[in-house]
Amino acid sequence: MAGSRTRLTAADGFEFGVYQALPDGRPKGAVLVVQEIFGVNSHIRSVADGFAEHGYAAYAPQLFDRVERDLELGYSAEDARRGIEIARGKLSVDDALADIQACQQAASAHGKVGLVGYCYGGMLAWRSAAQVEGLSCAVAYYGGGIAGQLDLQPQCPVMMHFGERDAHIPLADVEKVRSAHPDVDVYLYPADHGFNCDQRDSYDPASAATALQRTLAFFGRHL
Repeated sequence: MAGSRTRLTAADGFEFGVYQALPDGRPKGAVLVVQEIFGVNSHIRSVADGFAEHGYAAYAPQLFDRVERDLELGYSAEDARRGIEIARGKLSVDDALADIQACQQAASAHGKVGLVGYCYGGMLAWRSAAQVEGLSCAVAYYGGGIAGQLDLQPQCPVMMHFGERDAHIPLADVEKVRSAHPDVDVYLYPADHGFNCDQRDSYDPASAATALQRTLAFFGRHL
């Protein structure tokens, strides 16, 4: 398995960076790894590396390049504020989806394409399932704001992971998702927001392992 940097061009002509991790041998499909509000940092690269180790060609688009190129943030309160400012105030969802679409097109060279997104990327996973063409499935980890976008209709199978102790996403919102979209696989874990990230205080190894197992099984069925 080898990770490298490459660049892709969206339909509007914007060129952005991508972290790409390829497995040893022929990929059994491709997975788009969509970042948190902290950019394509060492954690997101390690996630992409992990999917490559499981046999997938993994692509992590640098969505913040449209605001600031090659930005990588840590998990301090100051970095979180900076990431939120970009994700909510400076980068349009349509531009992010355009870059994800370009990644989908490139990744399709390896077969079927799935997507997994974390935090900010979890919300984009939901949007992508409805608005990005060519995805075979999508997985959202603790995507904030999904409960306010339930009118969207996914065009592929969707799985979601949430933490029961997540102060950012009330359990009432999770139930709204379940009620509005009973076909979506929704799982709850005894954990907080960001439980999959081993660089955050909220990391929960047991929940992360279970969620990954379910995600890989989901990809195995659909990719």
